[in-house]
Amino acid sequence: MLDTTKILCGVVGTGTMGQGIAQILAQAGIDVVLFDMAPGKAEACASKIGDVFDKLVDKGKISPDIAVAAKAHVHPVSGIEQLSSCNVIFEAVLEDINVKRELFITLESLVSDECILATNTSSLLVTDIAANCRRPQRVAGAHFFNPVPLMKIVEVISGARTESDVTEKLAALMRRCGHAAVHVADTPGFLINHAGRGLYTEGIRILSEGIAPVPAIDAVLCDAVGFRLGPFQLFDLTGLDVSFPVLQQIYHAFYEEPRFRPVPLLQRQVAAGLFGRKTGRGFYNYDAAADLKPIENTVPDAENKAVWISREDRHAHQWVVDRLTRSGIKVVDTDRAPADAIILVLPIGVDATTTAAERGLDFERTMALDPLFENPARLTIMPTVSTRSDYRDSLYMMLAGAGAVTLIHDSPGFIAQRVIAIVVNISADIAQQRIADPSDIDLAVKLGLNYPSGPLALGDRIGTAKILTILDHLQTFYGDPRYRASPWLKRRAIANLSLLHIDA
Repeated sequence: MLDTTKILCGVVGTGTMGQGIAQILAQAGIDVVLFDMAPGKAEACASKIGDVFDKLVDKGKISPDIAVAAKAHVHPVSGIEQLSSCNVIFEAVLEDINVKRELFITLESLVSDECILATNTSSLLVTDIAANCRRPQRVAGAHFFNPVPLMKIVEVISGARTESDVTEKLAALMRRCGHAAVHVADTPGFLINHAGRGLYTEGIRILSEGIAPVPAIDAVLCDAVGFRLGPFQLFDLTGLDVSFPVLQQIYHAFYEEPRFRPVPLLQRQVAAGLFGRKTGRGFYNYDAAADLKPIENTVPDAENKAVWISREDRHAHQWVVDRLTRSGIKVVDTDRAPADAIILVLPIGVDATTTAAERGLDFERTMALDPLFENPARLTIMPTVSTRSDYRDSLYMMLAGAGAVTLIHDSPGFIAQRVIAIVVNISADIAQQRIADPSDIDLAVKLGLNYPSGPLALGDRIGTAKILTILDHLQTFYGDPRYRASPWLKRRAIANLSLLHIDA
């Protein structure tokens, strides 16, 4: 293994990522040689790193002695040949395949054969970058996330010819720096960007179908599921000029895999220059603070009606009865719905209209409530295509009087079911393709995307059979292979095994 107590690292490229990589190395007691092709940039970067350490001292995060020692580990240089003694070099230059290839060829002419060359690429295959190298087996990926010191995760990526010892040494070095290191196969989007497609693509698909407006989708996914930010808040934060090309790139890199398919609505946003926070407007208007708050439906002044809950939905029947009763709603417990009662169904993966038809219920009185999570902070309800407005308004009014509730148009899987099923399924397929171990998938997604839990653990909590049911119903309804279940998920549902279970 690499002796990380006697190591000299190089960092080429002193932008935001290069500065962050150099900072965590120096703070871990590792000497860092900084180089940038632009004259004076390496020195400026070293100065900025010193300022960061001073601020950490001011905030009480590190001691003055640690700051002095860390600064002493940063060595800006003016010539690339001064990297010749490095054991590991991290590349953080322009995301251009030709620039990176040429840099690695140059570095190979300077360093020893044992020196590890690591690329911080976020979108290019490590195998492509190493293709023209004399020793491609010592080239690996070390994909950090911005800001590097705060995002305690790094993807250690093996190219097609990378030796396992190289990635093991890189992972050990990253752990010394306080970062979790997950081993990932060389594939488009690697692990974290690959796994993150589900939230984005299904969220925008729900919007494009007219099921709910932007703030409602974000509110449901934050309040009911526990995401810190909804898909449209994330689009606006990252900037659609950045995130849309990544969506397109991954979609095409996987040869138009339907699971990653974007929608035309995104192209319209980009054409209009509605990138998000950086332009003042995106899916939200940042010039008007009121637009940043979830838009709740206007609570109608409607007549209170009794509610009859279908007993076919035994998985959630009791908590829904208790929730409605606590809200002061009269729940009727009879074999059949009384003539004037709201008929409430709790479908999994099926829309309200289909549920009413399959059960022979009155379309005009039927409403559906999402039962996926027990007692969520926000309830989601939807009518059939012909639910009468007085029944719809009555249920919404009564529920809104006791807590947050979102009314959407009819959709198989509501909002939460659809998004969660896609998120879990994509991660299950990452495991199926052996891109990463299941435990690393969950760790990386939690740390890299700030999800409320790892997607595979979330699938286990909901139930693999239930996730499979949602996907199967979605595929049947839409006829779209986007919703086909991963073999990893199917087999574990059949065998009643955890999604984290590795094949024997």
